[in-house]
Amino acid sequence: MDTKQALSALASLAQEHRLAVFRLLVQTGPDGLAASKIGEQLALAPSSLSFHLKELSHAGLIAARQQGRFLIYTADIGAMNGLIGFLTENCCGGQPCSPTSSNCQP
Repeated sequence: MDTKQALSALASLAQEHRLAVFRLLVQTGPDGLAASKIGEQLALAPSSLSFHLKELSHAGLIAARQQGRFLIYTADIGAMNGLIGFLTENCCGGQPCSPTSSNCQP
């Protein structure tokens, strides 16, 4: 992931409803959810949800597939891992990090 992609992903996630949608889709896994189910679970109006799904999709964080007459949305786990990797690639100057604290081990 390059800087431009990371900025797009972070900007997309920097909104309460989009973050909630993304986290729900991560929890759901590869089966994904129809937009109507996402809206029900997060109490989002269809027009608002459509906007948020579009933003997450343009950032490359979610994907949609046709299933019958429904669009099923899934989190793009590869993109999520790419963002995490981008954010942590230079963690602790190459020293092993402690999983239990935010400080690097000596």
